[in-house]
Amino acid sequence: MAENNNDFGAFLAGVIVGGLTGAAIALLMAPQSGEEVRGTIREKSIELRDRASETVEEARQRAEKAIEEAQTQAESAIEEMRKRVEELSEVAKERTAELQKRVKSAEETAPSGEIEVEAAESDAPAEASAA
Repeated sequence: MAENNNDFGAFLAGVIVGGLTGAAIALLMAPQSGEEVRGTIREKSIELRDRASETVEEARQRAEKAIEEAQTQAESAIEEMRKRVEELSEVAKERTAELQKRVKSAEETAPSGEIEVEAAESDAPAEASAA
């Protein structure tokens, strides 16, 4: 009995879907006058043009937004790099000053004869290779 009801329900659904499909095809295939066809074409072309304009506008807005985001990210990265360069420059200046202080301290604490000898020894291989 339940199987009979399922078959009848499927049959009824098929009749309804078939009827609606037939009605839609009949409306599309019904003969129209040339003026009606031109009017329909004109309406559809206007709708299509409007949709195309909307799509182009949406794409333009998305592109502008993407460009703005890219510019913001680039500016942020540039600013971060500038800060990092400044930090590294400061570190280099501090280390240079520290090394200069060490050299000056070493020159002041070392006997004067040793510094000249070391300087002369470091110049000797350069003079030998130049000859």
